[in-house]
Amino acid sequence: MTAVIVGAGQAGAQTAASLRREGYAERIVLVGAEAELPYQRPPLSKSFLVSDEGSAPLRAQSFYADNAIELLTGHRIIAIDREARIVGFDDGRELRWDHLVLATGARPRPLGIPGEQLAGVCTLRDLADAREIRSRMTGAESIVIIGGGFIGLELATAFAAHAEVVVFEATDRLMGRVVTADMSEFFGRAHQERGVDLRFAHVAEEFVGEDGRVTGVRTPEGRVFPADLVVIGAGVLPRDELARDCGLAVDNGILVDGTLRTADPAVSAIGDCARFPSAHSGSVVRLESVQNAVDQAQHVAEQIATGTVDEYRSLPWFWSHQDELKLQIAGLAAGHDRTHLIGEPDEGKFSVLAFRQDRLVAVESVNRPADHMAARRLLAAGHVLRLDEATVPGFDLRAFQRLASRG
Repeated sequence: MTAVIVGAGQAGAQTAASLRREGYAERIVLVGAEAELPYQRPPLSKSFLVSDEGSAPLRAQSFYADNAIELLTGHRIIAIDREARIVGFDDGRELRWDHLVLATGARPRPLGIPGEQLAGVCTLRDLADAREIRSRMTGAESIVIIGGGFIGLELATAFAAHAEVVVFEATDRLMGRVVTADMSEFFGRAHQERGVDLRFAHVAEEFVGEDGRVTGVRTPEGRVFPADLVVIGAGVLPRDELARDCGLAVDNGILVDGTLRTADPAVSAIGDCARFPSAHSGSVVRLESVQNAVDQAQHVAEQIATGTVDEYRSLPWFWSHQDELKLQIAGLAAGHDRTHLIGEPDEGKFSVLAFRQDRLVAVESVNRPADHMAARRLLAAGHVLRLDEATVPGFDLRAFQRLASRG
């Protein structure tokens, strides 16, 4: 018996580790296209850029040998034969599998505009990208970031102390896919106070340059914003080509059922590349977070190791560190219709409670870790919090969660 894991990022590496922890005694092969040991990605948009640190491996090299995990770095799987249960490598080798886990991740979404290949126009997804950005930061006086999501704003935080920073956001607010309007407004003010130039409803039409290097960003109106460095953070595309090519269903990700298995029960998909029915949103979603990668990896590993078939029900949660502001999110606010704020925004310590049809569905917290932990426990347990309960003077989320947990 052989379990093959395609992708050695957070999800893939966790699957291999969890298989051994769950008692899986058969062969495990973990395949990663990068030559590096599997490493942590969140620091790449934060501390890695402003320090001399190297990459932070998820586990030491010895871990894989000690646990009899065959780690094949610098190798790419290019074909899957589901009938014969064989994967083909880019060097012509083949490997038979009994369980296949697709943890192929995602790649930066290209803009498809002129000048995108100029030197100094970068994306950030892996260690090589981060190294290039870090090297190009030195001496850069003007930096343009395309995209006002988590990555874009974390980069703006890293850059703001060293250069003039402009952020292009195509919509009318920051982090619009993942946070409430209240939180977008707060972070907008915070970044403007740091000197970041936020340009809403702005898109890039062309990257202009000299001698093969970027010098500016042209908008459809004809204005050119100076730029010694441009970082495109306009979202990602799931790496679902392998699944599509072997006949599995894909639609903005590899489609899986509630157990995280594809239509082929021997093939699972997890992490950024997988689109699954969420028990917490009532819809099919694709989530990009470390928590989602780790929890789905553990779920699939347990099923492979024990032979059980269970629905995946872990509560989604996220975080983003932007200078002194630590944003933590529990649940999914998509489709919310009301919000209520608790705490002190002027002091940078508050939470936004998001409700859908008079029921709490998500909590966004800034520098209120106790609120975040209470929200995770409350939402994961399925306890109901109504808007009229939350708006009572003196409401305390932590106290409410403790009472709810006692039944």
